[in-house]
Amino acid sequence: MSEDLDVTETLETRVTAALNRPVEPEVRALAEMLAPVDALGVLFYGSNLRTGSLEGVLDFYVLTSGHQEEKIWPRVSYHEVPHSGSTLRAKVATMSLETFRAAASGELLDTTIWARFVQPSALAWERDPQAGADIAEAVARAAETAARLAVALGPDAGTPEDYWRALFRATYAAEFRVEKAGREDSILSTNREHFDGLLPLALMSQGIGFGRGAGSTIRPEMPKQQRSALAAWWKRRQRLGKPYNVLRLLKASTTFDGAARYAAWKIERHTGVPVVITPWRERHPVLAAPGVLWQVWRRRKGGRAA
Repeated sequence: MSEDLDVTETLETRVTAALNRPVEPEVRALAEMLAPVDALGVLFYGSNLRTGSLEGVLDFYVLTSGHQEEKIWPRVSYHEVPHSGSTLRAKVATMSLETFRAAASGELLDTTIWARFVQPSALAWERDPQAGADIAEAVARAAETAARLAVALGPDAGTPEDYWRALFRATYAAEFRVEKAGREDSILSTNREHFDGLLPLALMSQGIGFGRGAGSTIRPEMPKQQRSALAAWWKRRQRLGKPYNVLRLLKASTTFDGAARYAAWKIERHTGVPVVITPWRERHPVLAAPGVLWQVWRRRKGGRAA
């Protein structure tokens, strides 16, 4: 990973350019359609951003104006939109830009926002240039937060990849989710261009110096007091990470708009068994789940819909 810095580049210009990357016209049109009246912008992320594919589920974050209503956020919904004889599918997380910025800056207990948005994303729709600039500023804060913790968790000296690897290994372990071993290596290898040069820019933007060693090795110059404070900051979030994720899953089980349709699509995709969405299943996806799974298990051999 090359780390030759462009002296004219700043974290803000780097993030703005990354967010303005081109996306498929269908993605941009879908993002605009998904934006509610109070939306400031819609971020597009995930593997489909990298591949340009419209298959599977497209992942969006809708950022709104005003204050966050829910204490456990974001609000999640699933949408299916007919397109050229097929169907576009989207999973949408909605939250206020104010809360997104606070989470990205590390002011909240949440770890998912800055860990997610230090990775690639695109601004698929913005209300106006000022809204786009505000969103870029918030995403830049995510990069700063991630970089600070990467330095605190990483070695005294190492390559930027060493620090990012330490960061993602720690954040995945703190969340209530199952990832294959080496997930952090996959993130870095598939997004090599995105991370190339990002760590030094994120450190310099918050006044954290570093020395240069052989090759791309750096030695961050973080004061011991700041490193200790970051360790305490992370220890609390690490301890509460899994319980907080459980709360989100419990909330999503009752407030996920379109959960039944999303689950039906996932089941058919993985088993080949179509699931009929009845009005009762649409209203009570959690209660319906055991019966649906039992019917799918029984009917895989018969080839009938569950």
